[in-house]
Amino acid sequence: MQTRQLGDTQVSAIGLGGMPLSVKGRPDRDRAVATIRAALDAGITLIDTADAYSLDETDFGHNEELIAEATKGEDVLIATKGGHTRTAGGGWGLDGRPEYLKAACDASLRRLGVEAIGLYQFHRPDPAVPVADSVGALAELLDAGKIRMAGVSNFDPDEIRMANDILGGRLASVQNQFSPTFQSSAPELELCDELGIAFLPWSPLGGIGPASGLGGAFAAVGAEVGASPQRVCLAWMLAKSPVVVPIPGSSRPESITDSASAVRLSLTGDQIAALDSAVA
Repeated sequence: MQTRQLGDTQVSAIGLGGMPLSVKGRPDRDRAVATIRAALDAGITLIDTADAYSLDETDFGHNEELIAEATKGEDVLIATKGGHTRTAGGGWGLDGRPEYLKAACDASLRRLGVEAIGLYQFHRPDPAVPVADSVGALAELLDAGKIRMAGVSNFDPDEIRMANDILGGRLASVQNQFSPTFQSSAPELELCDELGIAFLPWSPLGGIGPASGLGGAFAAVGAEVGASPQRVCLAWMLAKSPVVVPIPGSSRPESITDSASAVRLSLTGDQIAALDSAVA
């Protein structure tokens, strides 16, 4: 497994996104644990979760508890997030108040069973709370030693620069949606490349299914190299910048094993150009 830099830590160049293991349509617990174990067996050392990854408010924290159980005793960086809430019936809410984030961090510490969270990320800006106040809570958590690294998610370039300033240059990562069909975060990726901040694309495989025209482009390259379209997509993404660490979600051992193998797939310049042209 190749590694990439995330803050002060080397992590696998491909991570595992834990969300599908806990939300609607999730697998049973045995298959969920098997998926996490398959990721570890494939050399993955970064697993992304969040306290809000659950069916609804009644099992809030489900994903953190699941991942803590499946990775106990393993050398893995667990990256969790706070700032999203769940409402009755499976809805989603936001709470970016500093006091809420600090309490959420304490709860995540308990569920994960650790003294300090490896990477704690502010999940999404809350329109009701100044972003600077929310990020200020991350700075306080860093200074208190409750988190080793701080990250943000779903931030725009101006917010990223502000967050890094508030954190005194200690912003370790940015997690935004980025995929062949969602290129809107290209400016954020470019900024992270400039600043040397890890960029964690969530939902990186979006839009390359069989019914998608883009899927045809990635499938065509896959046929040339003997790889799945999904593996080609992740290899294409890794080639964009050394700060990119995709975190594909998975609910089956087979799919995360295939995704992890993208680190061993080298695309030619012509193949990358063809894919760039297809997504433009």
